Amino acid sequence: MRYRKNEIIEIDIDDLGNEGEGIGHLDGYTLFIKGALPGERVRAGIMKAGKSYGYARLLEVIKKSDERIEPLCPAAGKCGGCALQHLSYREQLRFKQKKVIDCLERIGGVNCEEAEVFPIIGMETPWHYRNKAQFPVRAGKDGKAEAGIYAGRTHSVIPVTDCMIQDEVTKQVLERFLEFMERGKVSAYDERSHTGKVRHVFIRKGFMTGEVMVCLVVNEPAERFRKSYGKRMTESFGKVDGIVSIQVNENQEKTNVIMGRKYLTVWGKEHIEDIIGNMRYLISGESFYQVNAEQTVILYKKVLEFAGLKEGGCVWDLYCGIGTISLFLAAAVGESGEVVGVEIVRKAIEDAKRNAALNGIKNVRFICGAAEDIGKTRRADVVVVDPPRKGCDEEVLKVIGEVKAQKVVYVSCNPGTLGRDVKILGEMGYDVKKVQGVDMFPWTGHVEIVVLLTTANR
Repeated sequence: MRYRKNEIIEIDIDDLGNEGEGIGHLDGYTLFIKGALPGERVRAGIMKAGKSYGYARLLEVIKKSDERIEPLCPAAGKCGGCALQHLSYREQLRFKQKKVIDCLERIGGVNCEEAEVFPIIGMETPWHYRNKAQFPVRAGKDGKAEAGIYAGRTHSVIPVTDCMIQDEVTKQVLERFLEFMERGKVSAYDERSHTGKVRHVFIRKGFMTGEVMVCLVVNEPAERFRKSYGKRMTESFGKVDGIVSIQVNENQEKTNVIMGRKYLTVWGKEHIEDIIGNMRYLISGESFYQVNAEQTVILYKKVLEFAGLKEGGCVWDLYCGIGTISLFLAAAVGESGEVVGVEIVRKAIEDAKRNAALNGIKNVRFICGAAEDIGKTRRADVVVVDPPRKGCDEEVLKVIGEVKAQKVVYVSCNPGTLGRDVKILGEMGYDVKKVQGVDMFPWTGHVEIVVLLTTANR
């Protein structure tokens, strides 16, 4: 049976999708319904109908799930951030564990009964955990600047100053920012006309140090904005405890990319500092740095545990970023061992070298280049990969297969691409031995995973 747009239906929900949307089936037809939960019967209006599946809007929950809870955030269900605030935290963890296993088995061809699959590690207090915030800025109906979060699958901004998953300093910064915009009569960005000065507010905080960076992304030359508003920015944000860096980022492109390439420091330091375990890190505006520092400590300990490093070993850290994992690995292999961190982004490699010097670590080398090119001339006992959501490049996997390191520790934030890459590595002789999920992103559909693969072909 073919369903049509605007048709109203009743349907039983039997699963959750990758982004936390409810999934139901009618006569073989699949519908995705945001806000619906497994075990519920709902009434929904079809918004988009394809041949075999469609999307519907939740109109009424006829029969509620026992795991449905009342969201704490007033913007829940409207913004595109926390897709699962209406689901109990224990059930979120169960859903994420199931998603990891499903992807490894269905996409990766892994028999999870033969591997050690550990229970996902959640948070005791899963609120205010994010150390990085990016808020779009737009003019409201009254013409005043608003900062907030995009509504799901749109570029409409929902005004939010007190986000329940962002660090609590965010609220103070946003309140000062809106005062700065109003008192200085600074215009907000208009995406349609590509006019207005301020596009985004960017905030980073060191979890252990408490150091805060505030950066305004502007639609004009950064130097001009600094000259016009630098003093007022310093006066406004200087009232917030912990701020050690105030910056301007220039982005005049007609693009959805948030940050431009040029940064200018208005006041304070170019970096903030943070600590993970016993390592100190300098973090710039463009640095990749895990957003949940509390869970990152757990994640990195699992990486070390799975790697089982020995004194004198050689380790590759591919997609190494600013060297966060590399420094942990270098400490584990001792002075007689070596870690080679590889990253294609030059600024990240510069930060990684700076972080190694900051911690007095000399047995790590950072190389700017493509991992597949570096790997052709080097050997490794263990390879650690922590790629972006799209997973590893095919050439990187090919090089890992050629090197035949005894162990591969794969860190992933996307179970789907993890499954795909594990399948390719399996064809090269690697078997999945251990799987550990870590909930880095409570109230969302995302999950971080660490997988150990080993091979006997060496």
